[in-house]
Amino acid sequence: MNRLYHVPLSPFCRKVRLTLAEKKIEVELVEERYWEPSPDFLRRNPAGKVPVLRMDGRVLSESQAICEYLEEIVPAPPLLPRDPDARYEVRRLCAWFDDKFQSEVTSKLLYERVNKKVTGQGYPDSKNVKAGSTRIKYHLDYMAWLLDQRRWLAGDVMTLADFTAAAHLSCLDYISDVDWNRHAVLKDWYAKIKSRPSFRTLLADQVSGFPPAAHYADLDF
Repeated sequence: MNRLYHVPLSPFCRKVRLTLAEKKIEVELVEERYWEPSPDFLRRNPAGKVPVLRMDGRVLSESQAICEYLEEIVPAPPLLPRDPDARYEVRRLCAWFDDKFQSEVTSKLLYERVNKKVTGQGYPDSKNVKAGSTRIKYHLDYMAWLLDQRRWLAGDVMTLADFTAAAHLSCLDYISDVDWNRHAVLKDWYAKIKSRPSFRTLLADQVSGFPPAAHYADLDF
């Protein structure tokens, strides 16, 4: 059985989970306390990070590398376009969310509100929370601008860019940190992603001590 070592509210793990589910690759989910790395886990990934995917005798790490590997071995349904320019745009947006959005928003809100308590690192830093709450507005506006010109974030078809963005926003939506009323086009986009069968296991996630927002699993939010 394939195994994915993960934590529920990790956007990087969620991106891989969505890709696996979309490609109908069965996997056993194993929660990993990466902040207390065991020797076994460090042997799987010396970087001490999740996600880690054990598949067909291979041990794979780093979410973008894992997703592109899955795209190579299971090309249908495609999550990366064949056209080089379109493929570049998908990769650019994946990096946008996994780097810029992660640094400016996810780490400032999710890490401060949830991860610090779960990992025993203290209380939220109000300055970081305020900064994340301010910066997310800029990112939501940018996403809405993209969606005003395209059917999906990177073009006319759903791609890994959409799953990467949805992975981050779904974590923040769990703690009710996304203003879905800011842009109707963005809410419609997320509703389409949220209603996909591949999203169901994410909507069932529960983190001890942190119940999800009331609307989190509601498809008609």
